[in-house]
Order: sequence, then structure tokens, then C-alpha cells
Amino acid sequence: MIKRLQSFDHRVFVWCNQTISNRVFDRLFGGITHLGGATFTILSALLIAWAAFEALDITAYQSAIALTVSHLIVVLIKRIVRRDRPFRVLEQVKIGNFPLKDYSFPSGHTTAIFAVITPLLFLVSPLPTILLIILAALVGLSRIYWGYHYPTDCLAGSLIGFGSGWLVVYLMHVLGNT
Repeated sequence: MIKRLQSFDHRVFVWCNQTISNRVFDRLFGGITHLGGATFTILSALLIAWAAFEALDITAYQSAIALTVSHLIVVLIKRIVRRDRPFRVLEQVKIGNFPLKDYSFPSGHTTAIFAVITPLLFLVSPLPTILLIILAALVGLSRIYWGYHYPTDCLAGSLIGFGSGWLVVYLMHVLGNT
């Protein structure tokens, strides 16, 4: 089972990193990948808190707390799992401008963007919800495209980010109603 998962992971990685590679995706994913970075996600949570009207105020705090919790989880898992990044293991990997030195599993960028958007998903109507999820998924795809992560790294990151966001929203709701 693990061998089949690794084989699937590598095939999807090669498809994203090499087969679909072109100038349009280079530009698109070159910008999108930074939306999951620390600078963007932290500033987004702070900007939402600063500019928010009352309904968004608590959501901004939820995003910031979820981002913090998910980051701690990612750091812990990376230290335990120690999965090398694809560009360190595979040949002919197309890599972005900033080769990272830490471990690959799970994707911190994907985790961060999902942690920040998840509390927002409880407030917005279906169309913005779909757009936010697509944007977050594109961040994960960009991390594969640039050779930083395997698909399972990004899938795990999305689950950690979403789970952290959902848990923070749930706990704040339960604690706020007691």
C-alpha cells in the first residue's frame, strides 16, 4: 500500500512539476505560491483584524490562532517525519528561486493558507467560499509545481490547516456560549 502511494505521489509530482510546465504557469504559480508564505498569511490575519467590521473581528482572531496552532503542528511533524524535499531526491526537478532547507512533509504554505481561510468559510456565501478554497488549493499546487513538495505533503497541509481552523472556530463558539 505504501509503495503504491509513493508511486502515485511521484507520478503526480512529475506531472505537476514537469509535464504541465510552461511560461504561463511559471508566472501564475510564481505569484500564487507566496500567498501561503508567512508574510502574506500573517499580514492577512492582521489586516482582517484591523479593517474588520464586527462580524469579521472574531474571525480575524480565529484565523490568527489557527495559523499559530497549525504552524506548531507542522514544525513538530516535520521534525518527526523528516521527509526530504522532492528536489533533493528526484532527478530533473524544476525548482523555484528559493530552495528550502527544512523538510517537506507537511507543506507549511498549504497549511497556512488553509488555516487562515477556514474561519472565513463560516461567514461567507457559497461563491466566495468556493473561490477561497480554489485559491488555497492553487497554493498547494504551486508548491508541487515549483518542486518544493509532493502531493501528499500538500494534502496533509490542507487537512492540518483546515482542521486547525475548524477546531479554533468550534472551540471559540463552544467557549463563547458557556
